[in-house]
Amino acid sequence: MIGDASAARRLVVLRHGETDSNAAGVWQGQLDHELSARGHAQARAAARALIPLRPVRVVSSDLRRAQVTGQDVAAACGVPITTDARLREIHAGAWQGMTGDQVREQYPEDAERLLTGEDFRRGGDGETVAEVAERARALVEEVLAAMEPGECVVLATHGVTGRTLAADLVGLDQQQAWLALGGLRNCHWVLLEEGRSGWRIVEWNAGAPAETIESDGVTA
Repeated sequence: MIGDASAARRLVVLRHGETDSNAAGVWQGQLDHELSARGHAQARAAARALIPLRPVRVVSSDLRRAQVTGQDVAAACGVPITTDARLREIHAGAWQGMTGDQVREQYPEDAERLLTGEDFRRGGDGETVAEVAERARALVEEVLAAMEPGECVVLATHGVTGRTLAADLVGLDQQQAWLALGGLRNCHWVLLEEGRSGWRIVEWNAGAPAETIESDGVTA
């Protein structure tokens, strides 16, 4: 699609489909997990729902759960896909592979800091939200430099990275975003649109209708 010079550019920040670890409440971070059967159905439904936005390309995290989700979108929309490690999920250090209950039991002070939106190094030797914002924004600036007026690009990523990136693009304080914006659900997305004063959030936690996921044989 050739961009319409009179139209705004748009970005879709899409979280990947569900994995078994998501369902079990496990901190995945940068562990590389496959989509579950439900996750695959979610990805196919999201892909169909994003066709009307007419994306021109998909850029995905190189972790499998996001990459496969992005591949479904690219196939449904008939556009190319590339991968980039800068869209990976936050590295959660020692928390990776632990359930939320285990983190609260073994790291009670950090679990409390997390609830208040404080930024700190996850799991002792993982990343901070600020570091995630820096690496993801660098990738997005490259994407934006190649976008024409009126074009839409899908960024297939992860929950923390997606929220962090969206907040950074609209200039929202990361602690405020952590407290005020609900976490992105599996295969839900943020639609951002560029205006005269910068980027704004048009839709938050948008997703495919539940019945379209059920039609693939998985209860929504």
